[in-house]
Amino acid sequence: LFMSRIGARHDIGLQAERTALAWSRTAAAVPVNGLLVLRAGLTGQRSNLVGAGVVLLLGAAVIHVLGARRRHELLAAEGAAAPSARLMGLCAGVALLACLFGFAATAHAGDTPAAAPHASLVAIPTLDLPRYMGKWTEIARYPNRFQKQCSGPAVATYSLLPEGTVRVVNRCPQADGKVDEAVGEARRVGPLGSAQLQVRFAPAWLSWLPMVWGNYWVVELDEAYQLAVVSEPTREYLWVLSRQPNLSAPAWAALTLRLQAMGFEPARLLRTAAPP
Repeated sequence: LFMSRIGARHDIGLQAERTALAWSRTAAAVPVNGLLVLRAGLTGQRSNLVGAGVVLLLGAAVIHVLGARRRHELLAAEGAAAPSARLMGLCAGVALLACLFGFAATAHAGDTPAAAPHASLVAIPTLDLPRYMGKWTEIARYPNRFQKQCSGPAVATYSLLPEGTVRVVNRCPQADGKVDEAVGEARRVGPLGSAQLQVRFAPAWLSWLPMVWGNYWVVELDEAYQLAVVSEPTREYLWVLSRQPNLSAPAWAALTLRLQAMGFEPARLLRTAAPP
C-alpha cells in the first residue's frame, strides 16, 4: 500500500505531461481536418464548408487552451513552475491564425501554372456596373475545380444591392438533372467605374478574411454589354460570358485571336455552350 501510494504520487508528477500530450494530439488532429475542409470550401465555392473549416480551427484553439490550463493546474498542485495558460493559449491562437492565412492563401495557388512571359493583364478602363447587371451565360471557360460537376454552361445572375455591392448567383446543370447553385457577393476594387472586382462565396461573417475574396476582372467587354471576358491577374481562371446562349463561329474565331493577344491560351478553353 505504501509503495502504491508513492507510485501514485510520482505518477501525479507525470500527469501534467500526459495531459499536455493527450490534449496536444487532439488539438493537432482537429486543425488538420479544419484546414482540409476550409480548402475544399474555398476552392469549391461552398460557404458551408468554409464555415465548418473555421469552426474546426476555432475548436482546435479552444482545445489547446483547455489542455494548457489543465496542465497548469496539475503542475500548480505539485508546486512546480508552469507556463502561463493564457500565454500558451495566445500562442496557440496566433499559430492557428498563421496556418489559416497561409493554407487558405495557397488554396488556389497549388494549381497555378507557371507564369507565361506576357505583359501584365489589365482590366478594361471603365465598367458601368448597373449596365453589367443581369443574366450572363457561360460560353467557355478554363477548366477549374469548382465547376467539375457542371454538365453544361453555367448561368450567372448579377444584381445590385443597396450598399453598392453585387449579389452573385451562379447556377450550373449537373449530369443527374439537378442544378448546383452558389450565392455570393462582389465588391468593386478601386475608384468608381473600376472594372476590377472581388467576389466571395464564403459566409458574410467571414468577409473580413482576405483569402475568401477572389479577383474578378472584366478584361474585355463590347460596347453593347453583350459579350464579356472575365479573368484575374495570374490568368489562371478565364470565363467567356454572353447575354445570348451561344456565340457564332466568326465571333468565336475573332475572340480567340484577341484572347491570344492578351496572353491567354485559347486551346485550354472548354466550350460549354454549343455553337449555333
